[in-house]
Amino acid sequence: MSSKEWFEVEQDESIDDCLKRMADLGYTPVRRIEEPIFKEVKEGSSVKNEPIRQRIRFQGLKNEQ
Repeated sequence: MSSKEWFEVEQDESIDDCLKRMADLGYTPVRRIEEPIFKEVKEGSSVKNEPIRQRIRFQGLKNEQ
């Protein structure tokens, strides 16, 4: 079993809520990744990518007990 796990900040929760959820499960954040989420928008004959939100994920390391 891996001692690392990824946690994603859900759309209806804050970063603090995600970090608290990690701590409640016994994990400490060791890495943060932010990725933009895009949607394609057609304007005439061209297609443009527009950012719609930011995806935030934390990698957590299991606390030793």
